Parts: sequence; structure tokens; C-alpha cells
Amino acid sequence: HGTYPFVTSSSACSGGACAGLGVAPNSITEVIGIMKAYTTRVGEGPFPTELNDGMGEKLRSEGGEFGATTGRPRRCGWLDTVVGRYAVEINGVTGVALTKLDVLDDFDEIKICVAYDVDGKRVETIPSEGDVLERVTPIYETLPGWKSKTAGASKWDDLPEKAKAYIARVEELTGAKATIVSTGQSRDATIVRNVQADTL
Repeated sequence: HGTYPFVTSSSACSGGACAGLGVAPNSITEVIGIMKAYTTRVGEGPFPTELNDGMGEKLRSEGGEFGATTGRPRRCGWLDTVVGRYAVEINGVTGVALTKLDVLDDFDEIKICVAYDVDGKRVETIPSEGDVLERVTPIYETLPGWKSKTAGASKWDDLPEKAKAYIARVEELTGAKATIVSTGQSRDATIVRNVQADTL
């Protein structure tokens, strides 16, 4: 379900739990999707929001984006919510665990890809043809950075308002609420949200 031929042969979507583990489909009542606050990719394949500059290097360095076994640098870029929407749709995601929010703490501005430009036409879904995806131009929204520490935060109220606004926009664009927000490597650096209460 990814960017063929740069895909795994495994059933990596949520339905794979049924086929691979013998879990009955009607036993699944909740699906938590795990998504970084920015986008990374390992290996070859199209990556519309990839940053091949100092900004991409900053994401890689701040996020520790190197392979655990090989040490190979991961490709880094701004969050691509076109991909996020697709993942939410095909997996039936009911909530998102948004990780590595703290990596964005020191950015003046943060961009979010909201759509693609394909030959002058705005497209809000992933093109089915790989060669088309290779040549898309990301369409960005720019949000102000919060320029303050979120690292280690464990309560929603501890987050800066601009960080909350970023999360809210990601939720709106992907169609899934961030029910978990991770702000660091420690288990304690995790915000488990009561979304209704937090957003009142």
C-alpha cells in the first residue's frame, strides 16, 4: 500500500493483525497510528517533502535519525499530511500517537505539506502512478514555531499554545486525533490525552 516498488511484501497495515496473528476483525475496536511530527524515509523511493539542506540535517541531528543497526542516515523532511490522510484511511485509524514533537522545539517556522502540485493541478491524494509521485511539488502551509521546550512534557497543559496549534492542524489535515503525544525518549515524556477534555 506504499510507493511501489519501494514497499515491503508484508501486510503492514492494521488489517495485517487479523491475518498474521489470528485476531478476529470484529475484535478490533481501536487502531492507533504512529506518526512522527515530521516525515522520514529509509532507502530509495519518492519523498516529496524531503529536505536536502541544512534544515533536513537539523531534523536528522535533533531527531537522532540514524539506523539503529546500520547507522545509516534517514532521509528527513516536513510532515506530509497527504501521506498521513492515506494511512489513516487504509488503516481505519481511530487515534494517532504523534512522536518526536520535541524535535521541532527550536524551529522558527514549521511547514506542513497539505497537498501536491501535479503539472499545475492541486491534488490532495497520493497519485497511484509512481512516476507521477516522483515529480509532484509539495504545497505547504507555514506555521510559527513555538521556540520553547516541550522535551519531557507529560501533560497537555505543559505544551506551548503554538505547539497545540500545530497538533490541532495535523489532526484536522489527517482526520485523526492525536490521542498520544510523545515529547522525548523517556516513557514519562508521554502525554495521554482525553481529547474532548483537552480541546474544550
